[in-house]
Amino acid sequence: MRRKIVAGNWKMNGSQGLVEDLVGYVRSQVSSLDNGVEAVIIPPALYVRDVQSLAGEQVAVGVQNVARWEAGAYTGEVSAAMARDCGCRYSLVGHSERRQLFGETDAVVAEKVVQLLSQDLIAIVCVGETLAEREAGQAQEVVAAQVKKGLAGVSGSAWRNIVVAYEPVWAIGTGKTATADDAQTMHRSIRDVLEALGAPADEISLLYGGSVKADNAAALFAGPDVDGGLIGGASLVAKDFMSICQAMPADAES
Repeated sequence: MRRKIVAGNWKMNGSQGLVEDLVGYVRSQVSSLDNGVEAVIIPPALYVRDVQSLAGEQVAVGVQNVARWEAGAYTGEVSAAMARDCGCRYSLVGHSERRQLFGETDAVVAEKVVQLLSQDLIAIVCVGETLAEREAGQAQEVVAAQVKKGLAGVSGSAWRNIVVAYEPVWAIGTGKTATADDAQTMHRSIRDVLEALGAPADEISLLYGGSVKADNAAALFAGPDVDGGLIGGASLVAKDFMSICQAMPADAES
């Protein structure tokens, strides 16, 4: 069965006050959800332990990035083993901001995925095209290549720890959002690519990200191949984040 996931990526935002206010509220509300959604909070690494201490078993915690190396003289890096040791269950990999601002390639993404799988962590592998690529009619080709290259080291039972998040670059933090039909079409294409890779495609959760808000989440989540969302700005507002969690239909395929 596919997980239904709503994950909040705080990016480089946060404070002790935000942790206390938001995590406490989400924990108090998440048990009332009847749609099977797993809420995941992904704060900056400095706040992971604080979030973990308040989240309990009701809310999963993740990190925004891990190193491509297991351990060693890599000042400033956080390993997959450290993330697991601090109670994380998830990690983002290959977010477009990491690709654009820090030069992460598909090969680096693949290395990080392997590190996460070695620690039995769930990798949320981010893929997505730029506006220029979409306007050139290359969106599905670009995303397919990212999926194939980023997941090149995955096989067998390790697929159970793979989640793919489709985030069109042109919709991240811009207020622009793919239509529900656009999202479903790309998610179906990604599932076809996963099947071609020999993955159990119908068992892998696919998330949509890119200006998801409380007022558009239900339409986006209605697609049969959309299993939840990777939420940016709206995840910093407790009530908005919970509204998005509530927007996942209970009768969605899972």
